[in-house]
Amino acid sequence: MSTAIAYFRGAFIVTVLGLAAAFWLGWGYADSLAGATGFFLIGAVLAVLEISLSFDNAIVNANKLKEMTPLWQKRFLTWGILIAVFGMRIVFPLLIVVIAAGIGPVEAIRLAAVRPDEYALIIGGAHLPIAAFGGTFLMMVALNYFIDEGKEVDWIRTLECQLRRCASIRGLEVGFVLAVMLVFATVLPDHEVATFLFAATGGLVTFLAVEVLGQALDRPKAVGTVARGGIGAFLYLEVLDASFSFDGVIGAFALTHNLFLIAIGLGIGAMYVRSMTIMLVERRTLSEFRYLEHGAFYSILVLSMIMFGQTLWDIPELVTGVLGSVFIGLALISSILYRRRQPGT
Repeated sequence: MSTAIAYFRGAFIVTVLGLAAAFWLGWGYADSLAGATGFFLIGAVLAVLEISLSFDNAIVNANKLKEMTPLWQKRFLTWGILIAVFGMRIVFPLLIVVIAAGIGPVEAIRLAAVRPDEYALIIGGAHLPIAAFGGTFLMMVALNYFIDEGKEVDWIRTLECQLRRCASIRGLEVGFVLAVMLVFATVLPDHEVATFLFAATGGLVTFLAVEVLGQALDRPKAVGTVARGGIGAFLYLEVLDASFSFDGVIGAFALTHNLFLIAIGLGIGAMYVRSMTIMLVERRTLSEFRYLEHGAFYSILVLSMIMFGQTLWDIPELVTGVLGSVFIGLALISSILYRRRQPGT
């Protein structure tokens, strides 16, 4: 079994190459050492931001991957990560500009390269539907984990036992999320309500569609052996990663308006998420740390609430990263204390 450092060897290489590219990009834009150094430092900060925001993503990925066949595990860790890095960190921001500004993809790239401030302004204008969609999807992910009759381990016992007992009430998660949507719709400005409800409903429908499609394709009687044991989970993880990435992509524009620098920084961070995911699966870390998974899903629930809150207030990404880290850290400490209390561990 590989040592922990070995899992991050590829991420270290990408870090060196990515930061070198950021330095070179800064030199090209500013034609000075100061400008190149600034790009280098921003790239490093973006990578750290992505890692801090996505550690819970790695835990959830690992939890889902252990249920997948080895073939689909490999496909997600190769194709899936490529889609995550290039699709969400590069194509997605460009797609927002293409739709919002009504321009072609080539013109959107030119806009990002030549007029980054205008590009960032268009991205910022799309924050409401992005936050509504991501908040709804992530809240469904978290509630679906806690409101589950088959869940056997509880961390915050009083709360989680009650949630598990509610699993027999059909549609409870959907009803709760719809209620949250209605609450926010009543306090948003009138001209934003339709956009909010449309995007939030899209997040809810997307979650339900992925769940239904996943169950249909991953049934033992699904057509073809390739479809079994993975494609539904693959789609689930891709949409989940997209929802996690919304906040990081939008937050990155607080540091820089340069699309290419954002892609470099967040791409470096995504490689560490991939390495953490592989390590968690192969070393069976989730089984060794009893409550780590719970901490990740509490972090997801908090992130979903923050994304809903961002439709009304400006909440810094630092808050998201700190709160997520706190839940995961407390879960890790609780897991270690539990292991020490068990004889023979």
